[in-house]
Amino acid sequence: MLLDGDVKAQLSQYLQLMEGNVLIKVSAGSDSVSSDMIALVDEIASMSPLITIEKTELPRTPSFSIQRAGEDSGITFAGIPLGHEFNSLVLALLQVSGRAPKVEQKIIDQIKAVKGRYHFESYISLTCHNCPEVVQALNIMSVLNQAISHTMVDGAVFQEEVQTKNIMAVPVVYLNGEFFSSGRMSVEEILAKLSDNSDISEFEEKEPFDILVVGSGPAGASAAIYAARKGIRTGIVAERFGGQVKETLGIENFISMKYTEGPKLAENLEEHVKEYPIDVMKLQRGRRLEKKELIEVELENGAVLKSKAVILSTGARWRNIGVPGEAEFKNKGVAYCPHCDGPLFKGKRVAVIGGGNSGVEAAIDLAGIVEHVTVLEFMPELKADVVLQKRLYSLPNVTVLKNVQTKEITGTDKVNGLSYMDCGTEEIHHLELQGVFILIGLVPNTDWLSGTVERNRFGEILVDSHGATNVQGVFAAGDCTNSPYKQIVIAMGSGANAALGAFDYLIRN
Repeated sequence: MLLDGDVKAQLSQYLQLMEGNVLIKVSAGSDSVSSDMIALVDEIASMSPLITIEKTELPRTPSFSIQRAGEDSGITFAGIPLGHEFNSLVLALLQVSGRAPKVEQKIIDQIKAVKGRYHFESYISLTCHNCPEVVQALNIMSVLNQAISHTMVDGAVFQEEVQTKNIMAVPVVYLNGEFFSSGRMSVEEILAKLSDNSDISEFEEKEPFDILVVGSGPAGASAAIYAARKGIRTGIVAERFGGQVKETLGIENFISMKYTEGPKLAENLEEHVKEYPIDVMKLQRGRRLEKKELIEVELENGAVLKSKAVILSTGARWRNIGVPGEAEFKNKGVAYCPHCDGPLFKGKRVAVIGGGNSGVEAAIDLAGIVEHVTVLEFMPELKADVVLQKRLYSLPNVTVLKNVQTKEITGTDKVNGLSYMDCGTEEIHHLELQGVFILIGLVPNTDWLSGTVERNRFGEILVDSHGATNVQGVFAAGDCTNSPYKQIVIAMGSGANAALGAFDYLIRN
């Protein structure tokens, strides 16, 4: 039995929502993964009379496809979709049975309008919290358009295939046998990449906003909601709802919730924003801001939006260490998310650069998967909480190097090592490695604002107690500002604060 009692009870309730018959075609061998896969499929089939099982041979074994009776849905799972992918399996069963996916009608129309034949393969790990969005998006596309098919491939099961394709980070998507993309992607982003639609007319026809929010993380969503509740015309430029939150796994300090996960919180943010008449402009980023009679925000697609007030909430991104080899070997051994990419380094030697909470937590997680972890910290002592340090030092396959500076990440087609300098002796040493995880904090997404709003030496936007910048009518909130603490709950509060400040500005001007 692969599913415990609570999960089976929840699954049984979900399967009652099925609307039609579903056929699961199973391609199994004599290996242990095949045995577990058959056990899972049998358990699921026993919970609904609408599910039947048939043995077959698929391109990969072990794998199984989910089909409508007499019709190929194009959805295949190569491996066992448990962990973070269990929801992907449940949704696939419901959608193949005929239950409509929860996406906007505009997106459904775009998927159905896609011409040509497209076979997607997504390479994932079951511990990756970024992967399900990609898997579920491609599954939805397969259900709605028979010319599209998708196979989810668990990299831990098909290690030889992953190594042959040099995949060292997930999610990675191949289209018709060729590399298509890496990293988290929404269904809107996949469609945009397929169509390359650069029409900006819909943006240029928009009337000026009262408040325009640039950024859709916790701060941006909060600001947009608070602005919309004032009954004023509100817009939000949303490259990707949730922002950095989507890269966060467990969240235990969000007040009123004992535990949630980043992707779920990001989904909740978007759903809350949709409750208000907010003009949401997805897949867009700011390129230029200029104060004229109104404030103008030029997007990267060339369109210009105008607003009486603007709230900047562009968040932050992983900080690069900036040494030779980092950019060259990104996704080829250089990684930033241990939860996502850790399983791809099973049995290998890796390094973690960074001795703060994020770095030490990553090292602890990786130690249970890889052969050996070396932690490199630039300062004389680790910066992580004492409880984390105690746990780290208790692990037998971890080495901690303090007062060292990473000089170069080496390799040919992928990472094979790391060179560092002992800051005390200035001697250069080299480690033979297969992976390097970089966790040295965040950098604000404010490069595009150079020469406009005032920023500090870290690139953070300077704001006053009302969230106002030095430019009249321009406010800022969240991790892109000089707020001393980068926390989700603080970002949300600062977003609300900036919206109230912007509204006060509007009624006074």
